[in-house]
Parts: sequence; C-alpha cells; structure tokens
Amino acid sequence: MGRLISSELERFTTALWLERGLSDNTREAYSRDVQGLNTWLLDQSRGNALTASESDVQAYLGARLSQGSSHRSISRLLSSLRSFYQYLVREGDVSSDPTQHLDRPKPSRPLPKSLSESEVDQLLNAPDASLVVEHRDLAMLEVLYASGLRVSELVGLTLPQLSLNQGVVRVFGKGGKERLVPLGEAAIETVTDYLGATRQALLKDRQSDVLFPSNRGKVMTRQTFWYRIKIYAKRAGIDPNLSPHTLRHAFATHLINHGADLRVVQMLLGHSDLTTTQIYTHVARSRMQALHEKHHPRG
Repeated sequence: MGRLISSELERFTTALWLERGLSDNTREAYSRDVQGLNTWLLDQSRGNALTASESDVQAYLGARLSQGSSHRSISRLLSSLRSFYQYLVREGDVSSDPTQHLDRPKPSRPLPKSLSESEVDQLLNAPDASLVVEHRDLAMLEVLYASGLRVSELVGLTLPQLSLNQGVVRVFGKGGKERLVPLGEAAIETVTDYLGATRQALLKDRQSDVLFPSNRGKVMTRQTFWYRIKIYAKRAGIDPNLSPHTLRHAFATHLINHGADLRVVQMLLGHSDLTTTQIYTHVARSRMQALHEKHHPRG
C-alpha cells in the first residue's frame, strides 16, 4: 500500500480480536475498508490513510456514493474507518481522527407521488357540478391544485381568508406563518360559482365562516376529504390511492416543469427550508427523463 500502513493495519486488526473478539471475517472486512481508502488516496495523489484529512475521507465517501454504493454501505464503511482512526489516535500513530466530525449519510428521501397534467385534468373533470356536494368538492380540488395548500389548510379556510377580487387566498401554515397564494382563473371561476348557491345549500341557513363546510355545516375533516378524493380518482380511472397531498406535489412539480423559480415555489408551499422544496426538482427531472425515454427515438 505505498507507505503501505501494513504494520498499523495488522496491529489494528489484532486489537479488534483481542479487545472486541471480532471474527476473522469481520476483521477482514475492516481491513478491506481501510485498504480501499488507502488505495484510493494513493491513486488520487492525496497521500495515504495515515496522512488523510477530513476532506480526503469525505471525498472518498462521496466517490463511493457516486459509484453506486448504498447509504447503508457508506455508513458501515465510515464505521470501519472511524474505528481504525480512533485506534491510531489512542496509539499515538496520528494526532487527530479525520472521521470525527463526519456524519453518516442520510438515506435519500423517496420521491413523492405526483400526477401528470392530463391526470389532473381527468381528476378535475370527475365531480358532477350539478350535485351540491360534488360542486363543493370540485371547488376544493381546483383550489388545492391552484394553490398547493396542505389539506389541513384547505379544509380550515374561512371566507375572510379569500379575496376573489385580488385572486388570492391568505393561508396560515405551520407555526402560524402567514402567506398569500394566488388562485388562478380556473379556481376563481369555480369558487365564484360555488359561492353563488351551493355553499348556502350546504349550510341550510346555518351561519358559518367556513369556506367549504361539511353536510352538517361544520369544518370538514381531512379524512373526509381524503375519502372524497378517492371517489373521484376511481371515477377518473387514476390511482385510487391518491391523497390530497398528491395534488400539492403535482402543483409544485408542474410549476417547476414550466420554469418556475425554486424560491417562488418554496414561498407558495410555505416551506421554511429550501431543501424541502428541492425534492420537486428531482420529481420534475425524473418525469422528464421518463418522457424522453418513452418518446425520443433514441431514448
């Protein structure tokens, strides 16, 4: 291994047996992990395992990730290297542990389910607006897709939060943070029609500020709206496991697909951290890649 660190590695694996009683196979795995780092450092002209800095080890772990190693494999590798360097520090072979401040990689978040634009159209065409309850549901679906609200924000909307003249809705999100979200022409038109007669038919002369009341004139539960969406998803012939959150994902993904700035989408969704919003760039990229593979002659 070039200044092969063979003696240090042999003493380390011996200590693993003496102090921790590890099996031959486990000790060989630790040895391979250290040798892998050492070989990579030599190949990259970055010294060897005894001279490695934190950035050297971090670069090696990043290289392994880019080559296809799983987050679980990288976590195990980091554990091996940390044990090796802790031993070297204890024995006085190195002055500091380059892995001390390195965090185990977090598993990648699964991509949220979304809908294509045509699937959203199918869903929005599913309710029968001539029926009181379904007219309300249509208005809710239009607002949900137009604004990307959380379902709790949607069912909790009140009349004072809505400004049809300005075409916006005032939303109070997590932590009581307030944001203004535009509705768009389709949602404004549908909500205007809904307010004309349907809402009063639902209230049956009861007084309430709730924008989308239940049949009993009260705030609809999230579970009820989830159930209503499943009815329309089944009717539209799309995923029956659709949830209200899927339309929030579709709202964000379709905005980014059409060139919206990520920070604008962050503001509209009410995310406090931009990294939460960045998941939608992956969704958009994944969908575009799938479309390319499907339709391009050399996809």
